[in-house]
Amino acid sequence: MKVGLYSITYLGVWYRGDALTLEQLIDRAREYGYAGIEIDGKRPHGNPLDMPRDRSVETRRRAQDRGIAVYAVAANNDFSSPIPEHRESQLVYVRDLIRMTADLGAPTLRMFAAWPGVTLSSNGGRYDIARRVWTAAHDEFTREQAWDRCRDGLIESAKHAREHGITLALQNHPPVVDSCQDMLRMIDEVGSPALKACLDAPLAHKQGVCDMRQAVRDVGPLQVLSHFGGEYERDADGGVRGEAFYRDFVQALHETGYDGYIGYELCHPLPTVNGETVGVEFADKNAKLAAEYMRTLIESVVTCAARR
Repeated sequence: MKVGLYSITYLGVWYRGDALTLEQLIDRAREYGYAGIEIDGKRPHGNPLDMPRDRSVETRRRAQDRGIAVYAVAANNDFSSPIPEHRESQLVYVRDLIRMTADLGAPTLRMFAAWPGVTLSSNGGRYDIARRVWTAAHDEFTREQAWDRCRDGLIESAKHAREHGITLALQNHPPVVDSCQDMLRMIDEVGSPALKACLDAPLAHKQGVCDMRQAVRDVGPLQVLSHFGGEYERDADGGVRGEAFYRDFVQALHETGYDGYIGYELCHPLPTVNGETVGVEFADKNAKLAAEYMRTLIESVVTCAARR
């Protein structure tokens, strides 16, 4: 298993201040001991409008020169809309992301089934406005109707992905996909070898999963990408501690033979100090400690398994 850095951490959405450039992101990842980066598929990092083939290849080479892999791209797609024009624009977006992912040399494009979006404000990102808009648009339609639209969008996207040799990784992320079981059901209904799973432990924990090891076993070889999150502090003994469920999750990944990436993301409203949202230094601290935490945890799990 390898530890990666998801660029949403430095997109300038949640902390006060500007986003890092992709070049700066690559340098941060190397400095903090990450093995690779996942590029968020929106401005200013990875919208395909800004990433023609030549820039994608240049980014790939710059990362490789610094010993950093571009292991995934993250789509921010929503196939659930009852408005055809909205769904069709999302299909075009994902098609172009698939092309960009291939140009970057990344094997995987992380997918949502549905995603309300995030709204930028003068004091950081907000989820509530986009969620209200999404809820209003779906108010007269059932969940199963939204499900069917998402499934159709993923079926069409999987065809494009196969043409480019890209694997789509469906995340267990609401809305529509509200659990690990929903994620597996959707993958089964799409029925394409190009669609696999991105099971994330923090989301599974919020969705009521008590047995992380069983959840990982249920996904099995479908798992091609994962994330972890949170805010970190150093203990008095010098170590870094995370949520207790991560050990069971990582242990089960090791037992099932997973050798992909677990990417750190700082993707939630951050603290305020003197009425202002914290700056990029808060993201720096947490990205550095998170890398140390997950590297240490993986090493501990692998070492313990070898002793058995």
